[in-house]
Amino acid sequence: MEFEDRYRQVQGHNYDCLLFDLDDTLYPLSSGLAAGCRKNIEDYMHEKLGIERSKIPELCNVLYKNYGTTMAGLRAIGYDFDYDDYHSFVHGRLPYDNLKPDPVLRSLLLSLPLRKVIFTNADKVHASVALNRLGLEGCFEGIICFETLNPIHKSTVSDDEDDIAFVGRKSPPCPPHNISSNAKIFDIIGHLSQVNNNINVIGLPKTPIVCKPSEAAIEKALKIANISPQRTLFFEDSVRNIQAGKRVGLHTVLVGTSQRVKGADYALERIHNIREALPELWEAGKVPEANYTGTPVETFVIA
Repeated sequence: MEFEDRYRQVQGHNYDCLLFDLDDTLYPLSSGLAAGCRKNIEDYMHEKLGIERSKIPELCNVLYKNYGTTMAGLRAIGYDFDYDDYHSFVHGRLPYDNLKPDPVLRSLLLSLPLRKVIFTNADKVHASVALNRLGLEGCFEGIICFETLNPIHKSTVSDDEDDIAFVGRKSPPCPPHNISSNAKIFDIIGHLSQVNNNINVIGLPKTPIVCKPSEAAIEKALKIANISPQRTLFFEDSVRNIQAGKRVGLHTVLVGTSQRVKGADYALERIHNIREALPELWEAGKVPEANYTGTPVETFVIA
């Protein structure tokens, strides 16, 4: 009932911001970047963390399902590593040549008289490369990325609001982080098998990484970019991210399918269908003046 009520409220709504996911939203899944990313993650887990190849596929699926990203799950169960090294390994070898300039999408985005912001779990380097390959540089007011929500390498979980660094604030340098041989790794697969067998066990460990689909991550992203969820359309290819966005008050557009699911106010087969599905966005009028918390930025909203 929760989602249905909010869907009724979206009718005739006025928006002043469009919040876009990046990967598999602004370009299609068929580009092959998602498959390449999965392979690189598995290679990283074996080559850098020493996890047995045979265990990796199941572990990847379990971590992704329970923590939003494999990276967040790895940190939760006890692996520690340098974030930049991880992103360089996972994204540095992606088939970016598969991404081609998209002048049609660029024209659509530039014609929209609304704030436009990227919100991705990926790092700033990947976001920049992907947008440049697509020819979409300059189309967005800012980018909320991994570094925005994770400005420092936290060793423990914290709910401290000061853990989120705002634009212009300098974070202290991070010491190198490597998994030690005597580190305690949580057996999440064994744990879940006990849960499935109705054995009384404790809950899953928390992750220090802040990312979608965590509602707290979405709320922090909105706060950093000074975005009102009630006046924002959120474009995403992930159903669970869409549903989390709906729970925090965003209006939602599921991209990649024409079938609207629970939590999605709209559904687009391709992002290019935006004008046909939402013509009212072009009637919104003048772009509201940006009002980020902290120092103004031209391209990135990062710590």
